[in-house]
Amino acid sequence: PNTSTSVGIDIVVDSTGLKVFGNGEWHARKHGANKRRTWRKLHLAVDANTHQIIGAELSTISVADSEVLGDLLRPLRRKISSVKADGAYDTRGCYAEVAAKKADAVIPPRCNAQLWEDGHARNSAVILTKHIGSSEWKKCGNYHQCSLAETAMYRYKQLMGDKLVSRGFNQQHTEAMIKVKVLNRMAGLGMPEYQGNS
Repeated sequence: PNTSTSVGIDIVVDSTGLKVFGNGEWHARKHGANKRRTWRKLHLAVDANTHQIIGAELSTISVADSEVLGDLLRPLRRKISSVKADGAYDTRGCYAEVAAKKADAVIPPRCNAQLWEDGHARNSAVILTKHIGSSEWKKCGNYHQCSLAETAMYRYKQLMGDKLVSRGFNQQHTEAMIKVKVLNRMAGLGMPEYQGNS
């Protein structure tokens, strides 16, 4: 795949839940006991052009998506053109992380969004969504590319499973990162192409 970074890459970010499948799960299946399930969150940053996962993090379910954006972006050494994410990332911290990468943030403002200080990058999104509506704003900003992150998560769960089998958090993190590398290797071999019926 073409990984030229002279123009900058467009990144889409999202997260998904993964079940932790441990002894408690086996016990619940065997004896019918009702046990509270443990979950982890897998956060992904996907190159919108190549569909490669270029950043991944695992967190506990209590960590907000917006808290992890910096961990996904900071290690990247590529030139970034834009970062697209859903409204969960509409925070000052997320805008600061994107600005630190000299990229444009394409994040829909919350429905009750107010303007921030003069000159802030988010203000134009707030004004535009109030004037032309959220749907039109999303079209103008190519926000539809966010579905690529959802597609990457779907591929992850279909090919690697939606469970983590390791017991400790560090091992679960390693397990998830290995699965991401395998998924990228598979995507590097070639993405499926849609062939419609003629």
